[in-house]
Amino acid sequence: MAEGILKHLIGHRIYVDSVGVRPGEIDGFAVQVMDEIGIDIARHRPKAFDDLEDDSFDEVISLSPEAQHRAVDMTRVMACDVTFWHTFDPSVVEGNRDTRLDAYRQVRDQLIRRIKEHFLITPMADL
Repeated sequence: MAEGILKHLIGHRIYVDSVGVRPGEIDGFAVQVMDEIGIDIARHRPKAFDDLEDDSFDEVISLSPEAQHRAVDMTRVMACDVTFWHTFDPSVVEGNRDTRLDAYRQVRDQLIRRIKEHFLITPMADL
């Protein structure tokens, strides 16, 4: 979700990529809550740290403790900022569909706020 939000807000002004701790399939709940705000991530293919094609970064933002540890290890010999945003994992929420979607919406909205504050740029699009 974070990659989709950042690309939507700033277009191609900076290179943006994302990885997870484990590769997997795209989460249907994430696709739905992003579609609600006009961002299509349905074609996104999740990848793991080992799948990164670039090894030069200005900044890595991690969203979980496990990702933070991997990011620190990966960038140990790079001049790169590593930032940790503790982010709730909505996939662990149990309950009916509406309850689960609400958890994803909360994470989406938190990511939007953090991205807007962190990058301090005038967005090309509004969310």
